[in-house]
Amino acid sequence: MTRPVITVLLGDPRLPDRNKPGGRFTPNDFDQVLRLQSALEELGDYRFEYCNDHQQLLDDLRYQPPAFVLNFCDTGFRNDATLELHVASYLEMLGIPYSGSGPVALGLCYDKALVRALAQSVGIPVPREDLLRPGEPLPQIHYPAFIKPNRGDGSVGITAASVVNNAAEATAYLEQLRATLPTENLIIQEFLAGDEYGVGIIGNPGDGFILLPVLEVDYSALDPALPRLLDYSSKTDPESPYWNDICFRQAGLDANTQQRLKDYCQALFARLGLRDYGRFDFRTDASGEIKLMEVNPNPAWCWDGKLAHMAGHMGETHSGLLRMIIEAARKRYRLCV
Repeated sequence: MTRPVITVLLGDPRLPDRNKPGGRFTPNDFDQVLRLQSALEELGDYRFEYCNDHQQLLDDLRYQPPAFVLNFCDTGFRNDATLELHVASYLEMLGIPYSGSGPVALGLCYDKALVRALAQSVGIPVPREDLLRPGEPLPQIHYPAFIKPNRGDGSVGITAASVVNNAAEATAYLEQLRATLPTENLIIQEFLAGDEYGVGIIGNPGDGFILLPVLEVDYSALDPALPRLLDYSSKTDPESPYWNDICFRQAGLDANTQQRLKDYCQALFARLGLRDYGRFDFRTDASGEIKLMEVNPNPAWCWDGKLAHMAGHMGETHSGLLRMIIEAARKRYRLCV
């Protein structure tokens, strides 16, 4: 029997990437791709080809269209994160089946304020928040507060200084962000200082969902003087305490709380139009209420990412997680799985 061929679409290591340290792919990025390839090779009922040359990408897709694309191009076209949705748009226009969310969902979820407003409209608890456009003054807010870019991924613009305890600290960090991101809207919201959870879903409405075990971020080894958050260095700097002293564990939530979070996530998955898989991040406020932080429509596919940790808690390997994503997408297209 002929094995289906899957084309894995990735970021381009030849091109600059302003969201990475030094503006280029790092040794860790190359290691992640090698580990991905190794995991996919364990899926012996598929054959995999890899596409990462963005100079040729549009012509290759147009004139030699793949049978199915595993869209792991989370860097965006030519490593521009704002163009991530356009990769999905191009695949849509060419009629090429692909995994993951479509351009509308990717665009919506890239705007954190829009996601918050939509979640609030369907009764999901969210943090108090103000959106600051370029040049707007600091509003009257409660402290501690948390400041971050409204758009973006990979925790760009989030550091320990993002957590501010007074107006002077808030003003200083706003000025710092505006110096590096002068045209970007910024968010200033209540800092949720309690426990942090991740909820992962694989599947689609109508086809059924696999609800992965709820993950908790374990900050217990982090220096208590540092704010409890996953900042940019936690993903990019092997020398940072945020890289070394934070880990993940299965959440010890009671069954009713877990079910409530999963209900929230399924409602948002459908309302935002996510497809195949997604991750939803929550934190607890001072009164113990769990509130939505953000929605990740195409979350990290890497071996040590949150989804992989969730899958591990249900006894699945990295390759098993990848298989679930592939099969959810192929089932959606009614392709043989």
